Amino acid sequence: MTNFTPREIVSELDRYIVGQKGAKRAVAVALRNRWRRQQVPAELREEIAPKNIIMIGPTGVGKTEIARRLAKLAQAPFVKVEASKFTEVGYVGRDVESMVRDLVELAIIMVKQEEALAVRLKAEDHAEERLLDLLLPGEARTAEAGGESGTRDKLRKLLRMGELNERFVEIETQEIKMPMMEVLTPPGAEGMGFNMKEMFGNLFPKKTKRRRIKVAEAREILIAEEAEKLVDMDKVHTLAKERTEQSGIIFIDEIDKIASREGGHGPEVSREGVQRDILPIVEGSTVNTKYGPVKTDHVLFIAAGAFHVAKPSDLIPELQGRFPIRVELESLGEEEFVRILTEPKNALLRQYAALMHTEGIELEFTEDGVHEIARTAALVNERTENIGARRLHTILEKLLEDLSFDAPERRDKHVVIDAAYIRERLADIVKDEDLSRYIL
Repeated sequence: MTNFTPREIVSELDRYIVGQKGAKRAVAVALRNRWRRQQVPAELREEIAPKNIIMIGPTGVGKTEIARRLAKLAQAPFVKVEASKFTEVGYVGRDVESMVRDLVELAIIMVKQEEALAVRLKAEDHAEERLLDLLLPGEARTAEAGGESGTRDKLRKLLRMGELNERFVEIETQEIKMPMMEVLTPPGAEGMGFNMKEMFGNLFPKKTKRRRIKVAEAREILIAEEAEKLVDMDKVHTLAKERTEQSGIIFIDEIDKIASREGGHGPEVSREGVQRDILPIVEGSTVNTKYGPVKTDHVLFIAAGAFHVAKPSDLIPELQGRFPIRVELESLGEEEFVRILTEPKNALLRQYAALMHTEGIELEFTEDGVHEIARTAALVNERTENIGARRLHTILEKLLEDLSFDAPERRDKHVVIDAAYIRERLADIVKDEDLSRYIL
């Protein structure tokens, strides 16, 4: 993130996501602004609030994928939540503050992995010594002149060369025996259950279990144990909290589902109440977590929704004001589907070809075949529900269903997927609108 310019961020997103130039530019600027904020004087830095984004567009056009790829680029704690899972305090459901707690937990995992990597060399040395202690008693009896020290050096050399990987050793691993229990907590206090289990877990004695495993596997287990001992967890918690506050990203999907529809009838599970609960977190508040209080003033929030029934203006004005950047994502048509099938680094056709290659089958998609898949997907989207690029998955699954089933026994290992092949297998389904609703 430190070195990426907005243009480079967009270029990186282009490798995985087709189209949606406006959305990519908006998130690239938002990400760069986080870096810019770190460069300004400290007294002004606290005053600069993140420019939250709301993405509006039909399902299957890339809203979630943009946010997910952005988090990987930023190497920042990222959590995706569904707005429809939350309920107002007092109802049964998730408490909105749990999204911040989830973000902190993810940051802890990220920082702990980084710290473990930093001490890995030392952990490897310690694990090697422990392995030699386990191997030496059996080897010392057959050792020639040179004494135990000479034998240890010989063993160390063999261990590093991988000569002892297939040998078995007995190691002790810790396991905590505790009774199964279900902790019932009131709505809005889900975290309490985990804390109680953690507390009771520490009360019960840690039992060790002896396992007979190969040296290669034992080495990795011992390295992980030694790294765990070397990592300073207080430092991890401090760094994780700081990273959450300064570079955390929360992606709130399905935000249109909590918009109060105009003239709506029947009971709504207090949609406006959920919006009012989310508002202080997006505005900036302090959330209590088991690692201490966490401020959300500089967490970047990206909201997304299809807004088929509700409109962005149906959200409460205060919440609308906290998402100053609005981006509309375009619907995808035949031309975009062709690009999605072939261009991205993780293109669908490459995925299916790789899966079939494991069975020794070479899949070849011709140019007219690719266009036929895209045309069929666009046609079915028009006639039934428009689910965007996700329609390509359903069509490819149906198209390759028989081939996937027969692949292990199939003698003809080279399969050409052209327009004729596709029409032969999908023509009847596409013609029958009712049938395509159920199958595609």
